[in-house]
Amino acid sequence: MAEWWRGAVVYQIYPRSFLDSNGDGVGDLGGVRRGLAYIASLGVDAIWLSPFYRSPMKDFGYDVSDYRDVDPMFGTLAEFDQLLAEAHGLGLKVIIDQVWSHSSDKHPWFIESSASREGRRADWYVWADPKSDGTPPNNWLASFGGPAWTWNAKRRQYYLHNFLPEQPDLNFWNPEVQAELLDVARFWLDRGVDGFRLDVVNYYVHDRQLRDNPPAERRHVPRMATDMQRHVRDRSQPENLEFIRRLRALMDGYDERMTVGEIGDDPPLPRQQEYTLPPDRLHTAYSFYLLSGVAGTPALFRSALESWADAGGWPAWSLGNHDVTRFPTRMAHDDPRMARALLAALVAMRGTIFLYQGDELGLPDGHVPFERLQDPFAINAYAGGAGRDGARTPMPWTDAAPMGGFTSAGDAWLPMDPAHLPLSIARQEADPGAVLHLTRRLLAARRGSEALKSGVALPLTTLDSVLGFQRVAGGERVQCYFELGGSPAVVEDADLASGRPLLLEGGAALTAAGLSLPPYGAALIAT
Repeated sequence: MAEWWRGAVVYQIYPRSFLDSNGDGVGDLGGVRRGLAYIASLGVDAIWLSPFYRSPMKDFGYDVSDYRDVDPMFGTLAEFDQLLAEAHGLGLKVIIDQVWSHSSDKHPWFIESSASREGRRADWYVWADPKSDGTPPNNWLASFGGPAWTWNAKRRQYYLHNFLPEQPDLNFWNPEVQAELLDVARFWLDRGVDGFRLDVVNYYVHDRQLRDNPPAERRHVPRMATDMQRHVRDRSQPENLEFIRRLRALMDGYDERMTVGEIGDDPPLPRQQEYTLPPDRLHTAYSFYLLSGVAGTPALFRSALESWADAGGWPAWSLGNHDVTRFPTRMAHDDPRMARALLAALVAMRGTIFLYQGDELGLPDGHVPFERLQDPFAINAYAGGAGRDGARTPMPWTDAAPMGGFTSAGDAWLPMDPAHLPLSIARQEADPGAVLHLTRRLLAARRGSEALKSGVALPLTTLDSVLGFQRVAGGERVQCYFELGGSPAVVEDADLASGRPLLLEGGAALTAAGLSLPPYGAALIAT
């Protein structure tokens, strides 16, 4: 069976912020279809679509009320089928989000489950009696703030929600729930999707005894109270992997399909590896190891690569997505030169690579004033920034104010940051030195090199400010160097002088002695 996903580059689309095709200020499937040719021109292998299912949009689609239909805000099932066919016609695989740890509280399953302790779906969600004093059954905390339990007066019980109260957790201890979700998977696989991105995949099964989480060891009080616990009871239960095995068996019954899991746990890398051990777990998974990195240092990337040197699974890496501050701001501190070097380092890594829409433009985090915030997490945990909304502002297709070609309306569900307009797709298409063209060169180099796609990654001895590793497959070797400290560096290696440059970025140059790297220079050299 072809493993197209191994070493692939996947472009994440957040539909409501990608392109609005009907002028209502919200991106949609029609906008995604219009943008497919642009995405294909980047040289990526696949797209990942964030949720487009029916939803009350309390968490902007991650609260699903119908797993088998498209929300009218985004279009119709027929439009999705058209999108799928057009993407395949351009050589793009299509991965779609599956949000199975929880549903919307407006889902018919939860409405039925919350109505009575009797009935077919009474046990489809996680219900528990209160303690004798009326407080929740344990100390578990929700990721968006407050207890992970909400009282239901009809059942006179608490229900579990790891996120918003409007996102009740499904009960994976019930075999009917597992069977129903596997049938949801079949529905989309039969339509022809190429894979699933599995939201919080290690959250599915909870500790059946509902034991308390122990406290975490912390030097400082964290911003979110949930970080004060070690989540040993409400995440990553051993039984979770039994469902993963069932899902993998289903996927293996279809040709060339894949799964990528989102792993949220501490420590992140060992759990990421556990969930991808062959042959019966996820095809690949990503953690927040790079997504949470405050500074883009050589040590951060080096430790990520070295942790997988002897691991049996296959990693996935990303510097950005819809849940975190954009990497040019978070990791490069809004220095465009460093952002370019970080992008180059990401594309050279061993694993499946995910680019979030706008990464190819080097977009910094968008400014969103408090009164325009939409994200419930950003509002609940407001500490002076835009939270997740800063990464969700509309894509700038042109530099025309006010909305940069995203919509024909004068405004959108989130504002366009004026600072993004000079970084628009149209403006960068006309500039050969723009990040957009760097992205295309990087992806072309990766596609043309088996070593960069699937080879091993071996560390190279370098200065502290330089990330260095080589990718090797068969008789091909690519040496990869990235100056991330902001200081000039020289790599003395005679083999480099006679090598074939796949990329010289930021003024990097081969010399008789080896390689000269200016601040934030990058080089990929086949030797």
